[in-house]
Amino acid sequence: MFKKAVEAKSHQRLSGADRKKLRRTVKDKFPRVSDSDLDALLPPKAEITVAKFPNRVLVYGVEGGFPMFFDVDGRGSEIFPTVYALWTVPDLLPAFMLKGGEVSRFVIGGADLMFPGISVPPEGLPSFGAGEPWAVKVPGNPAPIAVGSTTMSSTEALKAGLRGKALRITHYYRDLLWESAEGCYVPNAGFFEDAVFEDPASLSPPQNSDSTEDACETSNDQENNIKNSEEQAVDENELQADSSAALTTPNADENETANEITAGVSELKLPDSGSGNDLSEQHNLSTEEIDLLLDKCLLQALHTTVKDKDLPLPGSTLWSNHISAKEDKYKKEVMLLSINRSHADYTSFKPEKRPVDKNDQPSVQSAKETRSSKTLEVAEIYKPSVHVNPVFSSVGADTGKLFSASEASEIVFKYIEKENLVKPTDKSMVVLDVVLCDALFKGAIKKGSTYPTEVHKKDIGPTFVSRMQPHHVVTRGNESVVRKGALKAIQLLTERRQGNKKVTKLSGMETFLIDAEALASELQKKFACSTTVGELPGAV
Repeated sequence: MFKKAVEAKSHQRLSGADRKKLRRTVKDKFPRVSDSDLDALLPPKAEITVAKFPNRVLVYGVEGGFPMFFDVDGRGSEIFPTVYALWTVPDLLPAFMLKGGEVSRFVIGGADLMFPGISVPPEGLPSFGAGEPWAVKVPGNPAPIAVGSTTMSSTEALKAGLRGKALRITHYYRDLLWESAEGCYVPNAGFFEDAVFEDPASLSPPQNSDSTEDACETSNDQENNIKNSEEQAVDENELQADSSAALTTPNADENETANEITAGVSELKLPDSGSGNDLSEQHNLSTEEIDLLLDKCLLQALHTTVKDKDLPLPGSTLWSNHISAKEDKYKKEVMLLSINRSHADYTSFKPEKRPVDKNDQPSVQSAKETRSSKTLEVAEIYKPSVHVNPVFSSVGADTGKLFSASEASEIVFKYIEKENLVKPTDKSMVVLDVVLCDALFKGAIKKGSTYPTEVHKKDIGPTFVSRMQPHHVVTRGNESVVRKGALKAIQLLTERRQGNKKVTKLSGMETFLIDAEALASELQKKFACSTTVGELPGAV
């Protein structure tokens, strides 16, 4: 199903009602799922998105995360968990166990699962009906590698002598659905060797522990013992055509890949902090040295990228050394509230400057020039108004210049820091003085209404920018123009003429420095149609 690249027609968030409906559908379709499992797959607090494809397939996932379920017909009757979901909850579906790594190569090559490749347990073939969703696992690993629907019932399979197709695979490890989310995070990507997977819940690569080595040796023994019988049991004529490439023996490629990985890891070395030029000596860092290195990284960040205007800041990637923090009672996450910039460690630290390779400068510059000559750049800028001029003047900023939204926010937060307006008892709030209150709200609040005395930090920047005069700058190559007001969109209209003829009208392209005559000539060639250029009614 996900063998060919198909672009989704749309992506959108599910409403609250649709999220509840999806959870009910999953709960009814998969009786094994518990409430905690369902929360792990579809977190109640997270945004759930759906991608709609031209073939009616719907793919559900966590926004910014992995696809968790896909609906084959778009009606909820054929919904399956993804391999990502099965790695999160391995027992969500009943699973067929393969006989060994040789069979798994066919499955992840795109072939359906045949009965001769299934390892039947001593108690006999488990009971199942036709059209049921089942997963596929390999020996020694709880993480499934594929999911599909059964082609017949267990009774029919026994009557057929366990021959033929057992599972019609709809999604498997490393297909296009998997690859579409691989940029987010692929558990243990690159360590797929003979279908021996590590625990997908672990974020670290496989370790050379005794248990892992034993598992690998056991799997290799199983493969060696069943290799001959497997090649006889699997009927090549029953495999799909696009899986033929998987029938070759990949031992040489796998050994070469393993050697490359081992060689790459062995080449990782840390330079001596006292001698930047000697990169040949490898160091084993102690716990104390690692702590010092982390402290240095934190101080570097505080000096270069972490600004006071960004606070409160989630503490997911920071720790509370010389930092006051508290846990957000709603998000259950540690929030960075303030930084003691007068601390001796902070004041004595000198941030490092990243060296620039002079040899790369000409090529980078030429690349920028080439790109700038071809691309269109549009930016929204703002001019200080009478409302915000006192704030700009107070910090010594030029009121005649044009500023981006981020630059304007820097100005107002610079004023807040200068006047010490951050509320002592709540670092996320700003106490308004007369100048800042007038800049933000004078003339915007109805007469007789009470002016606010404090504002949340996250609202300061947008409110301040909204009080400035909007402009926009359009740049194409070496030509640039600045205009007042917000950017106007290009208008595209279609009108019906006599008979069944239609004409398409395009206006507003001059805003983006597009020559109307040149565009008309290009469209005439592109679409083999007639084009004309005329003045808009009322245009001067």
